[in-house]
Amino acid sequence: MSDNISIADIRTDYKKGSLDEQDVLKDPFAQFDKWFKEAVASRIPEVNAMTAATASAEGRPSARMVLLKQYDDRGFVFFTNYASAKAKDLDVNPQAALLLFWEPLERQVRITGRVEKVTAAESFEYFRTRPVDSQLGAWASQQSSEISARSLLEKAFMEMLEKFKNGEIPLPPQWGGYRVIPDEFEFWQGRSNRLHDRIAYRRRQDGTWKIVRLSP
Repeated sequence: MSDNISIADIRTDYKKGSLDEQDVLKDPFAQFDKWFKEAVASRIPEVNAMTAATASAEGRPSARMVLLKQYDDRGFVFFTNYASAKAKDLDVNPQAALLLFWEPLERQVRITGRVEKVTAAESFEYFRTRPVDSQLGAWASQQSSEISARSLLEKAFMEMLEKFKNGEIPLPPQWGGYRVIPDEFEFWQGRSNRLHDRIAYRRRQDGTWKIVRLSP
């Protein structure tokens, strides 16, 4: 950065909205749906991009951007290679945290919960909606494995292109979806003077939700 710019001096004062316990919907899935549709209507680029954080059996955390591809009252679904680093984390520690940030609206949503694989049928239903090149890429890439050169990846892609040129591309056995089943949501609305609104939903033992305000 420029010698005249200090990272410590970079700040934004948020003034676009507010969030009150009396205003949110009782069901956090419905509240998420409301906010997500408002984000879509605002034409935010990559509106479904989210950080997915996992941890190893030893508790070493890792995070990366993924795309939210499905959501309903069962949970939030993203797709990946089942041999990837995140998948290895989830094999031994099936818990995850998701974060969506919609800067133009000065909003973020945090979701935490246990994780399970979706069914092969659900994975294939989504897989066949992907562009052909993305389907081939799922076959060609051994995600998170070390490779000596990009040319090897491109060669594998061309081999898959040739292999499946005359028919439907099947679901790769190493590729599919995960569903994060929430036990906690937090809806964050930026406010002036860093006095942000934070409304959390916490799942009770009986499956109902407790709504609380958190201090910023």
